Amino acid sequence: MHIAVIGTGYVGLVTGACFAEFGVEVTCVDVDAKKIEGLQKNVMPIYEPGLDTIVEKNFKAGRLHFTTDIRSAVEQALVVFLAVGTPPKEDGSPDMSFYRQAALDIAKAMNGYKVLVTKSTVPVGTGQWLREFVTENQVTKTNFGVASNPEFLREGAAIDDFMRPDRVVVGSNEPDAIAIMKDLYRPLYLIETPIVITSLEAAELIKYAANAFLATKITFINEIANLCDAIGCDVHDVAKGMGMDNRIGRKFLHPGPGYGGSCFPKDTKAFTKVGDRFGVETSVVDAVIAANDRQREMMIPKIQKLVGDLNGKRIGVLGLSFKPETDDMRESPATDIIRGMQKLGATIRAFDPVAMDEAKHALPDIEYATDEYDAINGADALVIVTEWNQFRALDMEKVKGLLKAPKIADLRNVYEPNDMRSLGFEYVGVGR
Repeated sequence: MHIAVIGTGYVGLVTGACFAEFGVEVTCVDVDAKKIEGLQKNVMPIYEPGLDTIVEKNFKAGRLHFTTDIRSAVEQALVVFLAVGTPPKEDGSPDMSFYRQAALDIAKAMNGYKVLVTKSTVPVGTGQWLREFVTENQVTKTNFGVASNPEFLREGAAIDDFMRPDRVVVGSNEPDAIAIMKDLYRPLYLIETPIVITSLEAAELIKYAANAFLATKITFINEIANLCDAIGCDVHDVAKGMGMDNRIGRKFLHPGPGYGGSCFPKDTKAFTKVGDRFGVETSVVDAVIAANDRQREMMIPKIQKLVGDLNGKRIGVLGLSFKPETDDMRESPATDIIRGMQKLGATIRAFDPVAMDEAKHALPDIEYATDEYDAINGADALVIVTEWNQFRALDMEKVKGLLKAPKIADLRNVYEPNDMRSLGFEYVGVGR
């Protein structure tokens, strides 16, 4: 089978590379000629552990191809994935202009039966729109199938998520399209991966519903953490006791400064737009969005309580990406927290293992350190914002010697409060 993947962003590139690893002939298409040229030289446009190895291996094997020529890619393919960006507009609804252009290009290039598969996160009803739009714009009239195949990739663990997923969701109302999609995912049958077959609309909603629920779970434990701060107990004890209930589960019960990234902020807002469109209240998710914004704001008073007046203070910040193992700065809590400290007169010197080049676009007016200890040197306090592994076992005697005052605001609860206090640090966490 030969497939085409339109878009070489995070989802498209991982999808294309992993299908090639399964032995499928894959052509990845992008309008950005510079990006395609870089990929042909194994220069990754994103940081994702293990992705460069899979891309290089399959490119050299001749299974993975990169081009700007969408016509040739579509003509050769039986399955065409649309994996272009659907970024949020100012009102929170997804910008579908890239998707629409990709659909138009595909329609003009079709030369026979294809299955057109939406991989991008799109509004409910997009699959039906795609069928009508492509039918209207085909140059050569031909039958085709339509399916929705939402992605559930975690940044930093995307390769494993694709190769060993919890489930694969295929939404379609057409038996031929479903059969072809099941054949494409046949390598996963060996590990007994569940294949969930649904309608187009259900598949489109599953993606939004899953992310909205996970965002809700994060926000809930953050509110419990804030309550623990007020009461004087440890949120880790509460989360452990909750998570042992199998109906709740342990995952995503880790308090911090709020969720970020390319999915949860965008998809929760888009979820509420789906509700508006169909006249259904989404009050729970509305509250989650508002609470997540508040959570970021609440980190500033926490730091102030530790440091005092921030005006003229120098703060060392560790971690800038929204989570470890990615360079993604989209909606990163670090951006809002750093800007909040700057507004109060603080000077920031920060370090992140991979995200500093990306961070310079969002935070051009802070200092960037060469390593974690350089960020701390001469600072009035250390603030940990992203829990990268290399920040989990810092030489605390060295840290104490480099700081002007032994003060740590650990916004990811990397360290144990009692251990830090026994070492002579003034320490605050979240809910601890």
